[in-house]
Amino acid sequence: MSRVVMVVGVARYLGGRLAQQLSADPAVQRVIGVDVVEPTENIGAAEFVRADIRTSDIGRAIQRTAPDTVVHMNILATRSDAGGRAPQKEINVIGTMQLLAACQRSESVRKVVVKSSTTVYGAGPHAPALFSEDMVPGMVARGGYEKDAGEVEAYVRGYSRRRPDVGVTILRFANVLGPTIRTALSEYFVLPVVPVVLGRDPRFQLVHEQDCLDALRLATVEDRPGIFNVAGDGFLVLSQALRRAGRPALPLPTLGTPLIGGVLRRTRVADMDAAMVRFLTHGRGVDTTRMRTALGFDPAYSTRATFDAFAAARSRGGLLERDRVRAVEQTLRGVLTGETGHGR
Repeated sequence: MSRVVMVVGVARYLGGRLAQQLSADPAVQRVIGVDVVEPTENIGAAEFVRADIRTSDIGRAIQRTAPDTVVHMNILATRSDAGGRAPQKEINVIGTMQLLAACQRSESVRKVVVKSSTTVYGAGPHAPALFSEDMVPGMVARGGYEKDAGEVEAYVRGYSRRRPDVGVTILRFANVLGPTIRTALSEYFVLPVVPVVLGRDPRFQLVHEQDCLDALRLATVEDRPGIFNVAGDGFLVLSQALRRAGRPALPLPTLGTPLIGGVLRRTRVADMDAAMVRFLTHGRGVDTTRMRTALGFDPAYSTRATFDAFAAARSRGGLLERDRVRAVEQTLRGVLTGETGHGR
């Protein structure tokens, strides 16, 4: 049972929510939230410690607060979260190395929980119907977040071999969606016109944001070492999701062009990197048997219910600000007319 929990990445939405929930949990005596910036949202009774995991700050924070459990939530999926690709990689890879080195030196740490992603499996035309946790990813990660996620997990497995006395849990989440969280995928689904790949209708799984938090809490307060895929029941295909959201599709030969990806980033609507392009082209499926049998977790929301909760909330709150809508409409109109907009 965890008594003193350190949540790394507490200034981000899920990290802050997890710290808030753990601080109200009777199984937890104390929660320390760590980040390089102070959280803007309520983190409950959790104590905030300012520390940069890319530096020796994190080692001093662990030594000073003596947590028995460390939850690593500070793996950034998009470049925009970090301010660019270079700082994203530095936070993800160098930050994880520094954090694990600090945990290895610590005499108090007895459990490490890592929020990972099914992105580690990649996405491609020859992928299996379902990836299980024991499968070595069948395709080479080409770069970006796919590569970061794979490197992070490799460092975590190496740490587990060096410190077999520490329980290590890796939760590989499918894409997290819900009424409140904002991700690259959520912003993609509220575009006024949604670009899709002509002739492709990829299937995918989702995790509701509350199920994500509940799975992380379970892994934190109970002893559940191992690697687990986490996803809601069932699948959606992209065309079904767009119909449920009431969004029109714009079929294009590919999404992997500088025009589509670059302009969406510049308009700050969606960060469509190469990993997301492959996901939206080929989809991905994971086996969740171990989630139920070994982790002991049953999501409350199916993939379809997760998407519907997201769509209903975004429709009530308004889809996008008018200036962002106008920017995207102009961009996509340029695609249709052959105008690239360069030099404007």
